[in-house]
Amino acid sequence: MDNKKKNNKDKIGFQKLIAVFGVILFIGKIIAWKLTNSDAVFSDAMESIVNVISAFMGLYSLYLAAKPKDEDHPYGHGKVEFVTSGIEGALIAIAGMMIIYEGVHSLIVGKTLDKLDLGIWIITATAVVNYLLGYISIRKGQAENSLVLISSGKHLQSDTITTLGVVASLVIVYFTKIYWLDSVVALVFGVYIIFVGYKIVRKSLSGIMDEQDPELLNQIIRVLEENRKTEWIDVHNMKIQQFGASLHIDAHITLPWYYSLRDAHNEMEKMIVLLARNIKRNIEFNFHMDDCKTISCTVCQIKDCPVREKDFVKRVKWTPENVTSVDKHSVE
Repeated sequence: MDNKKKNNKDKIGFQKLIAVFGVILFIGKIIAWKLTNSDAVFSDAMESIVNVISAFMGLYSLYLAAKPKDEDHPYGHGKVEFVTSGIEGALIAIAGMMIIYEGVHSLIVGKTLDKLDLGIWIITATAVVNYLLGYISIRKGQAENSLVLISSGKHLQSDTITTLGVVASLVIVYFTKIYWLDSVVALVFGVYIIFVGYKIVRKSLSGIMDEQDPELLNQIIRVLEENRKTEWIDVHNMKIQQFGASLHIDAHITLPWYYSLRDAHNEMEKMIVLLARNIKRNIEFNFHMDDCKTISCTVCQIKDCPVREKDFVKRVKWTPENVTSVDKHSVE
C-alpha cells in the first residue's frame, strides 16, 4: 500500500472514530438537558447534533476525495471537502440561531432548573472528550492537509469552549439560584457558534472559488527564490488550485531561447523536483516553457550568454506580485 492510500485510510478511520464519539456525546448531552431543563445545556446539545451530522458528512467527503481521477473528474474528487466543510459551517450557524431563539423564549416566559449537580458532571466529561478529539483531529488534519479533519477538529474544540462555559454557568446558577443567567449564557454562546460557522463557510468558499492562499504562495516562492538557478530567468503566471490535500500548480518558466528542447525540459524538471521535495503536498504540475526575449536580458544572470542583446541591470527578487503576473520579468 503506497503512502497516499495509507494516509487516506488513516483519515477515513479517524473520521469514523469522530462520528462514533459524536453520537455518544450527543446522547450524553441530551440526557443532561432532560435532567436539568437548562437552556445552556440545550445549546451544547444542539451543537452536538451538528457534530454528528458533520462527522458523517466528513466521512463521506473523505471517501469521495480518496477516489482516483476518472473521465468525469480529471482533477480528482478533492473539492468535495470544501463543499462538505461549507455545509458543516452552515449547520453550525443554524444551530446558533436555534439556541438564540430558545434563550430569548426562556427569558420572556421564564423557567426553573433541576438536578444541576448531575448535569455539571455529565457535561464536564463531554468537554474533556471533545477537546482531546479536536486536538488530535487538527494535528492530523494539518499533517495530512485535510480541510475536513481540520474543520472537524476546530468544531470539536469550539464545542469544548462552549461546553466549559455551560459548566461555569451551571455552577454559578447552582449556587446563586439566579435562573435567568442560564438563558443569558445560552444567548452568548449562540452568537459565538454563529461566528464559528461563518468562519468555516468563508474558508470553504475560498477553496471552492480557488481564492489565492497567501501563505502557501509565499512558501512556494521562498523555496524557488532560495534555490533558483541562473538558467531560470524568471517564473511568471503562476496559479495554484487546491483539491482537498492535493495541489495543482500552473506556471511559466522563462529559459534561454537557444536551449535544445531536451535542455529546456531538464531545467523545468529540476524546478518541479525542487518543489515536490520541499512542499509536503501531493502536487500536479503544468509548467509551460517560455523562450527569453530581448527584455529578459536586463534580468538574466547568465554571464557568458552568447546572444545577449542588452546589458544585465539587476537581479529581480521573486515575489507574489511578479511570480503571479502574466508578464515576463524585466526592469524596463
